[in-house]
Amino acid sequence: MRKLKIPTNLTSLAYKSIKEYILEGRLDEDSRLTEEFLAGQLGISKSPIREALNRLEAEGLIRIEARRGAYLRSFSNDEVDDLYDVREALEVHAVRTGTFPAPTVKDLRASVKRLRAFLKANDRPKYIEEDAGFHAALAKATGNARLCDTLENIQNQIWLFRRKTYDLSSSAAPDAHDAIIDALEKNDRNQAEELMHGHISLVRKKLLEHLTKRGTKKSA
Repeated sequence: MRKLKIPTNLTSLAYKSIKEYILEGRLDEDSRLTEEFLAGQLGISKSPIREALNRLEAEGLIRIEARRGAYLRSFSNDEVDDLYDVREALEVHAVRTGTFPAPTVKDLRASVKRLRAFLKANDRPKYIEEDAGFHAALAKATGNARLCDTLENIQNQIWLFRRKTYDLSSSAAPDAHDAIIDALEKNDRNQAEELMHGHISLVRKKLLEHLTKRGTKKSA
């Protein structure tokens, strides 16, 4: 008798639910996720939970320790720098090669308007979602699905250590986004590339400075 395979949709639902739980910021690096706990919370067996956790580990969001459970992935400063290197390469490529007709530009403008409203209301979850959505829209304009998936995964990993550093660059993002849109609307791809490079470099610089100071305080 062959063992029945886990229904793909059940594993996908478990994966989506656990991922949302992580990205909503409900866990810290010391929190432990066990198959038993998650199975009880979601009301399903441990098998699809196990498959979902393996997928999340492959995406770099968690680390699984044998007989202990799963924990949020932690990143060294060098790993943070590497992630921003890849992110910058992808996003500069997106503004250089993407297609940005008037309706797309209009949608991007609307995104910045919402971003400013969420910033003013100090609605962090919606601000972060909108910010990620803006960058995802730029990637989508390339028509390259693999690029979009890769950037989404990088953004999710970045979010693990950006959750507690929201204030470092949130106020500067709307103006940076507006400037990028202006360049794209004029079809000035060189300027768009320079602006995107500057936008991501600023965030990277502030974040690494913050992480370095925090590390110094911990070791003092």
